Amino acid sequence: MTLKDVNPGQVCVIEGIGKKSSLRKRIIDMGLTIGTTIEVRKLAPLGDPIEILIRGYHLSLRKAEAAEVFVRLI
Repeated sequence: MTLKDVNPGQVCVIEGIGKKSSLRKRIIDMGLTIGTTIEVRKLAPLGDPIEILIRGYHLSLRKAEAAEVFVRLI
């Protein structure tokens, strides 16, 4: 399952990050690393971007970025 498939209010753990690319590096630089817990807070009215709570701060991701983050629900 990817982060873009998680519904608001659900909590998950990052299990993997997509293929090697500049987007992957950007995702890691934002603090999304394997084993990190994420809570999806809310979606924009049209579903893009997604607001998440990670490491104590709120972060907004586009669906294309969220599709590169593989997660497991807790």
